[in-house]
Amino acid sequence: MYGSRAAAVVLGAGLLIAGCSSGDGGDDAGQGAKITQQPKGVDPFWVNPDGNAARQVAAYEKDGKKDDAEQIRKIAEQPTGEWIGPENPEQEAQGFTEAAEKSDRTALLVLYNIPHRDCGQYSQGGAADGNAYRAWIDGVAKGIGDRSAMVVLEPDAILHLVNGCTPDEFHEERYDLLKGAIAKLKSLKNTKVYLDAGNAGWGHPDQIFQPLQSAGIDQADGFALNVSNFYSTQDSIAYGKQLSAKVGNKHFVIDTSRNGNGPYTAGNPDERWCNPPGRALGEAPTTKTSDPLVDAYLWVKRPGESDGECKGGPKAGQWWPTYALKLAQASTP
Repeated sequence: MYGSRAAAVVLGAGLLIAGCSSGDGGDDAGQGAKITQQPKGVDPFWVNPDGNAARQVAAYEKDGKKDDAEQIRKIAEQPTGEWIGPENPEQEAQGFTEAAEKSDRTALLVLYNIPHRDCGQYSQGGAADGNAYRAWIDGVAKGIGDRSAMVVLEPDAILHLVNGCTPDEFHEERYDLLKGAIAKLKSLKNTKVYLDAGNAGWGHPDQIFQPLQSAGIDQADGFALNVSNFYSTQDSIAYGKQLSAKVGNKHFVIDTSRNGNGPYTAGNPDERWCNPPGRALGEAPTTKTSDPLVDAYLWVKRPGESDGECKGGPKAGQWWPTYALKLAQASTP
């Protein structure tokens, strides 16, 4: 369906402390790549020095593939979303926010565990039921504590209510869960919350603004657009401004991780979002945007991680070095 999301393989607090992560970098920790942080004045978000891209840089350098290493460095030295896993939400949220705090930065977290997630597609799953989801959110909130975090809440959760993908019997509960999640997270001292609101290509703001209101958008800091998708920043801003006007002039953030060449227009329309060829990295993450309503350009989707088992890709969320390299090579520095 529209813009299915790939939940990334993430690192928990214990893994962060141990300096381990998953990926194709072998035994070389990402720190070997000497990943640097962007200037805080331009980009206040934390760069994970041991993410999959960093490990790939180290692996390429070890193999003498200097050009490939420098290409992947375009990804490794930008902050990307940390997708909190289902098993240890408190530990992971604590690990990421503590690491960010030590660097005097803000952690970018993505929460993607709503029951009946992704309508049985590549990223299907989620919490077993509403109570399990509430407990998971409580764990995330406890892990964040008073540390600085920006949260992108539940990619596709509202969109799949609107487009009919999620069965009607789950709608009321989902609205309640999202509203509760926003309230819980906004009770924290330094956490901003942006509720996912689709992308510029799925439909019209008139179709989604009332569902956003039912999910508690008025209590959130704003909404997120283009998560794991490819629509241009210009089109995303136009869509976002229309939607903002219908939900109390809320601000929004845009996922620019892979939108450098805009959307893919060939092949099966229902799978154009899934590992499309010929795409490129978009604008680097920053809070200095071209519009006062846009709070940030973010890399919510982690570039180089698969959307799912399509077009030769591995499972959703797995690191795919070939695709990562093509994204980097197609982009400007």
